[in-house]
Amino acid sequence: MIKDKVDRLIQKEIEAIRQIPVDGVIEQATDLIYKQVHQKKGKVVVSGMGKAGQIGLNIATTLSSTGTPAIFLHPAESQHGDLGIVQENDVLLLISNSGKTREIVELEFLVKRMYPDIKIIGLTGNGSGDLSKFSDVLLYTGGPEEVCPLGLTPTTSTTVMTVVGDILVVLMMERIGFTKEEYARRHHSGYLGQKARQ
Repeated sequence: MIKDKVDRLIQKEIEAIRQIPVDGVIEQATDLIYKQVHQKKGKVVVSGMGKAGQIGLNIATTLSSTGTPAIFLHPAESQHGDLGIVQENDVLLLISNSGKTREIVELEFLVKRMYPDIKIIGLTGNGSGDLSKFSDVLLYTGGPEEVCPLGLTPTTSTTVMTVVGDILVVLMMERIGFTKEEYARRHHSGYLGQKARQ
């Protein structure tokens, strides 16, 4: 009984991943990140609220460890001084499954007040939300239904966001020709650092 339920849940998550649009937009995102970070020497500033923020933190740290400088900016803390981390050559990666998270919408307004020309990549499950309207590049996850029995808890939505983030990381590694030696320089300690130096 439980085994059947688990299998059905896994299959729903797999189907959601398969429904992520493969439309070439992610190439636009990697082009934009390459231009702002690797040519103009900015960084990726990733932001999201709640569970989306936890996914964003993972994306930011993984980008940084693979040769593309990135930082996570909490959208609420940004209103209390942390906005100062943003510079004009940065690119924002804003994450909101609903595409209308208040703190993310406010963050866009506040950053644009400082740097009107700053570029924004949106990652969302809502192709017609506020985030879609002010993003220069919109990464749409396909907007899958949550496997949560209430249809509320971020479950499937965070799975597809994670997958899109992983794809973005891998494509950036390939774009900049990131090597095992460079990986080792960023991982001095731990199992991965030791493995990278073998």
